[in-house]
Amino acid sequence: MAIKFQYNKTSLNNLGKQLKMRQKALPTLQNKESALRLEVRKAKTKADSLLSDLDASLKKYDYLAALWNEFDPGLITIVDIDLTTVKVAGVKTPELSNIQYEIHPFNAFVKPAWYADGVAILKELSRLGIESEVYVEKARILDYHRKKTTQKVNLYEKVQIPGYQEAIRKIKRYMEDEENLSKASSKIVKTRHAEEEELEEQA
Repeated sequence: MAIKFQYNKTSLNNLGKQLKMRQKALPTLQNKESALRLEVRKAKTKADSLLSDLDASLKKYDYLAALWNEFDPGLITIVDIDLTTVKVAGVKTPELSNIQYEIHPFNAFVKPAWYADGVAILKELSRLGIESEVYVEKARILDYHRKKTTQKVNLYEKVQIPGYQEAIRKIKRYMEDEENLSKASSKIVKTRHAEEEELEEQA
């Protein structure tokens, strides 16, 4: 990225302000990047842990596999999933607040005794599945923002800050050269003037 500038004091001041702003913002961005990296890892770990719990629960209820054929699938329905928004390292992320179920009435005298347990098992399994999905989404959102922050850190660190520093160096060097030339030329003019005066006096 080429930084546009002019060889004058105004341009030098503007570049100085831009450089200071970026140097001040860089540590904050680096901290945000580290925090997001950590939160992405946490969310992924939590999602994996919930999926492991789901697998373990499914295995635990393997012995009921034959009985599920008798179970009425319309007995329990998910009506709504309540999500809340939680800020993590300055990023809005979803969090599971509640799952609303509709449990249709059934006659406990007619239906098998394990139906009530079946409903509880399905609630537990669905909660683990939904919560793991929420954490997968949370990790995705956080990772997206982490990548954006990393890009900004790299832009500031590797492109803009060195670019502004180089531009400031060039302007300062140019202004110093101008000053030296000006001093040298005024010295030449003074010397010539003195020589002329000397010649006039001799004449």
